[in-house]
Amino acid sequence: MLQEMRTKACLTQSDVAHELHVDRSAVAKWECGKARPSIDLLMPIARLYRVSIERLLEVLCGEVSA
Repeated sequence: MLQEMRTKACLTQSDVAHELHVDRSAVAKWECGKARPSIDLLMPIARLYRVSIERLLEVLCGEVSA
C-alpha cells in the first residue's frame, strides 16, 4: 500500500529518499513491511504522498510485519 501511495504521487523510491534525507533502502524496507519510518518522518511522508496522517498510520499499522 505504501508503494501504491508513492506511485500515485508520481514519486520514485529515490525521490522519497532524497526529500526525506534517508537511504533508498529505508524506503524499500517501509514498503515491504520490514521497517517503519521514524515518527518525525510521518508528517513529511504524508505531505509527499498527499494523504492524511491518519491514512498513513492506518497503512503503516496494517502492513508492518511482527
